[in-house]
Amino acid sequence: MHAILKLRKFGADQSGAVTVDFVVLTAAICTLGATIAITVIAGTRHVGDTTSESLSSAELPLIGPM
Repeated sequence: MHAILKLRKFGADQSGAVTVDFVVLTAAICTLGATIAITVIAGTRHVGDTTSESLSSAELPLIGPM
């Protein structure tokens, strides 16, 4: 009976709950930041590749003798 009371008291104890919440919240923020960074990097790489292709295939008209 004594062990059951200790187990109930342990289950009702709220100390450390803030730390657990903080760790979960921090992990979620880090995951969100990494996801945003990966998305932005992929987008800028695509824009850079497209710009490079456009500039490489561009032809300049001849102006004439100078």
